[in-house]
Amino acid sequence: MKISQQVEERDGTVFNALESNVGIDLKDTAGLEAELRALRDREISSVGELETWLDDEQTLAEDIMEVTSRHAIAFHQDTRNEEARELYMHDQTVVQPILLQYQGELDKKFCDCPFTPRLDDGKYGLMRRVRQTKVKLFRQENIPLIVREQEIVARYQELMGGLTVAWNGEKKPHPYVQAQLDSPDRATREKAWQALAAVRREIKPQVDEMMNELVRVRHQIATNAGFENYRDYVFAAKNREFTLEQILAYHDAIEKHAVPAADRLAQVFQAKLGVATYRPWDATNCLLPGAPFENVTELMDGVAKMLGETDPAFRATFDHMRSNGLLDLDVREGKAPGGFCMPLPRSKEVFVFANFSPSFFAVIALIHEMGHAVNFYHQFESGQRFSEYTMRMEVAELYSHGMELLNLDKLRTFYTSDEAFDNAKAAELNRAFRMLIGPMSGDVFQHWLYTHPNHTVEERDAKFLEMCRRFTHHATDITGLEADLANSWIESHHIVGLPFYNIEYSLSELGAIQLLELYRDDPANATRLFRQGAASDSNMSIADIYRATGVDFDFTEPAIRKHAAFVEQLVSELA
Repeated sequence: MKISQQVEERDGTVFNALESNVGIDLKDTAGLEAELRALRDREISSVGELETWLDDEQTLAEDIMEVTSRHAIAFHQDTRNEEARELYMHDQTVVQPILLQYQGELDKKFCDCPFTPRLDDGKYGLMRRVRQTKVKLFRQENIPLIVREQEIVARYQELMGGLTVAWNGEKKPHPYVQAQLDSPDRATREKAWQALAAVRREIKPQVDEMMNELVRVRHQIATNAGFENYRDYVFAAKNREFTLEQILAYHDAIEKHAVPAADRLAQVFQAKLGVATYRPWDATNCLLPGAPFENVTELMDGVAKMLGETDPAFRATFDHMRSNGLLDLDVREGKAPGGFCMPLPRSKEVFVFANFSPSFFAVIALIHEMGHAVNFYHQFESGQRFSEYTMRMEVAELYSHGMELLNLDKLRTFYTSDEAFDNAKAAELNRAFRMLIGPMSGDVFQHWLYTHPNHTVEERDAKFLEMCRRFTHHATDITGLEADLANSWIESHHIVGLPFYNIEYSLSELGAIQLLELYRDDPANATRLFRQGAASDSNMSIADIYRATGVDFDFTEPAIRKHAAFVEQLVSELA
């Protein structure tokens, strides 16, 4: 199948990820190096010339980002497509080393420039801090290690994208069987859980081999840069606006307040199911009456309606993306798992990718990604430039989780009876709890992974099982399922491919819960604040951007206790 045929809407509009009007050919590495070298060697003799240099550098970076993003989209759309794979791997193995080398030199040029201290701190302060960190962390010997890391992650994506599961005598795509976990029929749910576990057992040796090497490579990157472990290296590299001690305290506070509240909610759901034991296949969205839509058209029609009822501007963004083929939502063999939202900075467009069979989660996932999309389009409209300096995940995930909860009371679009509607709202609120606990648990797990880099496969699985018992499956009976839960980490792209991109989901959920509180008091004001925050100057601190959205970037114990009680009360009212 040609890439150009893969994303087609009912009006015939096609988005071809491999076509763009950007005048840069990444296969012409000599030309790319010439442009980078010219930037590196340009003389700068005033603040004005420095600002012009920064603008030219950003324009080139956006050109490169546009092309590499399109290549990544095409690869995820079909991991078996040779043309897409070749372009994607060329970016990872050939282009990335060039960029890493020159980026290190450009960062140093910027930091050493005598005019840099005279730049406006409000406009360039974040960039200056990030680039100073990068200069401190840059090591020539880490370039091939970073390239190798990305090669392994691409292999993992290919493996997961090609997964099929035995189901009723047929081979079904992995997302199809995942969707059966929400079946109202308990026997079907258990059968799906066991089928997915069987597939994990089959691929576990391959993923273990990948993860073993990733841990070794990442630890070497950290020690080369002068750090004791990769956890501490990443904390510095991400320029966290909070301390490690604050995050460790957050781990404890979630365990102290959110986990017991989630346990009480599990008792509510168990009672509604009427089961004597609460098993992992019961802790799903199984109180809902089956799949809420049959095809992608129904999904898009329903989500468009929900967004429009929440805010006409949200619907306008969705309609624009739909009419321009910027949504790839169907399930196909070879399509990478999961979902993402990717900005295209030169086109000033946004692409949403999702690979989920008809299910409650497919609805929520699309609304989640539309939160990102609205954020990105607001940034484009406000004249923001896209770079690694400004794309902080604690901010991005506020708007994705926030969009979910702003649309909570519109779920009747898919769940029309009063009972189904109440159960759908309860499922989404329960998801808010899971997003506090699950990603935090993944963060705790990764803290251990990278501070114990010589761990064995058995120790790794045992630690993940411990996380299940303490956090994500605290309220469920896992008797006899321990081994299969211990290896379930292999399904997490975030753990394998995006290390330490977990805690942002949890922290931002606290902000999203505050948005829901605002929305219940005044829907128009809450959506206004959402749009206002989404358009904020990305050079602002995380706390200031949250403040512009009407919420606090506060993850202290009192805040957790308060917000957990609020969500628990809402779910209890629906029981």
